[in-house]
Amino acid sequence: MVVNYTIEYLYKEYKNDVYYYLMSLTHDKSLSEDLTSETFLSAIKSLPAFKGNSTIKTWLFGIARNKWYEHLKREKRAVTQESLLEIYTKADVNMEESAINKECLRRIYEFLEEQSITQRGILLMRVEGYSFCEIAEKYGVSESSARVIEFRLRNKIRTALAKEGYMYE
Repeated sequence: MVVNYTIEYLYKEYKNDVYYYLMSLTHDKSLSEDLTSETFLSAIKSLPAFKGNSTIKTWLFGIARNKWYEHLKREKRAVTQESLLEIYTKADVNMEESAINKECLRRIYEFLEEQSITQRGILLMRVEGYSFCEIAEKYGVSESSARVIEFRLRNKIRTALAKEGYMYE
């Protein structure tokens, strides 16, 4: 019975912390709820192996992060042409606009190639759905720097496309 009490205690004590941590990664309420459940199921299975080298909260966050990574691998998120076009053009386009969209997409790729690897990577990771926390960790910058770089680069691309007549409003 002690184990059940411990599991119940852990869940009540850390459920919200784990959920909000996952929300900061996913920005998706439903997914965060699912991953929170998966995190605690995994924690229950691994609890006997917990050595106490970190706090329980840190240990749970590590499990949550791993569940998030597993989800990303399952989803195999990738920058699609549609996701890039949605950022810079209106989403509802007809077949007549298809040729224009292909040219616009070509220009977006060209513009991205002109940027630094870091700038390009930050924007593409964001388009792929990564959180600013994950992006900042990967590129060794602060979260706010990642936000600023992404914001400025999107604006640069929008401005360049607008000058070339690719923007629809």
